[in-house]
Amino acid sequence: MTTDRITVPLIRARKGAGKITALTAYDAPTARLIDGAGIDIVLVGDSVGNVVLGYENTLPVSMDEMLHHLKAVRRGVSRALVVADMPFLSYQTGADDAVRNAGLFVKAGADAVKLEGGLEIAEMVKRISEIGIPVMGHVGLTPQKVNQYGGFKAQGRNTQAALEVFQGAMAVEKAGAFSIVLESIPYSVAALIAKACLVPVIGIGAGPDCDGQVLVFNDLVGLSVAPPKFAKAYANGLELFAQAVKSYAREVVQGSFPASTGGPEIPASELEELTRITRKNTGK
Repeated sequence: MTTDRITVPLIRARKGAGKITALTAYDAPTARLIDGAGIDIVLVGDSVGNVVLGYENTLPVSMDEMLHHLKAVRRGVSRALVVADMPFLSYQTGADDAVRNAGLFVKAGADAVKLEGGLEIAEMVKRISEIGIPVMGHVGLTPQKVNQYGGFKAQGRNTQAALEVFQGAMAVEKAGAFSIVLESIPYSVAALIAKACLVPVIGIGAGPDCDGQVLVFNDLVGLSVAPPKFAKAYANGLELFAQAVKSYAREVVQGSFPASTGGPEIPASELEELTRITRKNTGK
């Protein structure tokens, strides 16, 4: 694991030269853990909406909420590249809004921003990139279009649909994106896009032929109640945490936590004086 700070040029240079690792984070402790483990990219995803904030999907997530979580993550990262998702309606309303909101993310600590979409958001990617803010693209299953899809459904599963994903990736790359996330598309289609793109493509449910992979942290550690099929849990966090909570509750009820000794002490003479005063005041 290198201790060098990860930058956008370093990520671009990794195209075809080794797998890129990325994970989401929404708070400082998790970000610190991920950063310390040597992950290349920490993504402050708008998935915070359904993973942390209790929303049904990412659509309700606001700029204020994203900025709040971005600032927390930034305080936990010293090495990885911090990328922030631009939430729904923070860039779809026009290039001026996109630039302004991307700038707010940079001021809050983001090294780059991520936008969902293909041809329809290429102009926003171009404008943001032109003023010096690195942009990560995101094509395939784009969660901000969940209502249009009728649910979280894989994309690109026939020739025309796959061509649209391919053309979207090409458009975003041409507009200036330094990398592109491919989500939930056929592995064979992802392989074609990865081969055609000059910038790294990072898969999530898009197979092994991408230049890197990204997962939601809660899915990785087994804290998600209903993780997507493509996710892999490397620990059973739900069971581990549930057992810890149950053990705590049991020890409190039984009186074994906390222990009767080990806390801060008061000198015996002071305790005697305190006892005398409290008895006088309460009669007990």
